[in-house]
Amino acid sequence: MAPEPDHPPAHNSAMADLAELTMRVEAILYLKAQPLTLHQLADLAGHEATAVELALIELFNDYAHRQTALEIVEVEGKYSLQLKPRYQDLVQSLVPVELGIAVQRTLAMVALRGPIRQTELIELRGSSAYQHIHELVELGFVQRRRESHGRSYTLQVTERFYQYFEVDQLPAVIGAETAAD
Repeated sequence: MAPEPDHPPAHNSAMADLAELTMRVEAILYLKAQPLTLHQLADLAGHEATAVELALIELFNDYAHRQTALEIVEVEGKYSLQLKPRYQDLVQSLVPVELGIAVQRTLAMVALRGPIRQTELIELRGSSAYQHIHELVELGFVQRRRESHGRSYTLQVTERFYQYFEVDQLPAVIGAETAAD
């Protein structure tokens, strides 16, 4: 007589489904290359948020015990797959970002005044800022969110901005100017 399996077939199937979903969530985080909320991950994976949350727990556990240069992180309710901080120097040396002067100035405006409404930024920087914003969003330095009321967007720098430029926080330049007056 054959020995009985340790787990019933339904349990083995559920574990296999979780393993597949965990790999799917990992692939999504890798391909999107930007922080995603639990609900965004669930939509992209085509699964319920509770199942995706279990997959994220599996990923956190897996990466915590794996010798790898990558890590899964959660910041302000968003999850991402990123390079561990001790390997950031490789990004600087191997993947330098070249931004034109005009794009740098637009980025500086978003960094110092952000969050800033896109319409206000366009008024300050001119219509070419639309292209700058597009480039900065593509590079992951700026996040663009539609305002709940109206048609405009709110712009702000991302965690990638802080990591890439090795900035912990931005000075309160704008606030200091008004306080001195």
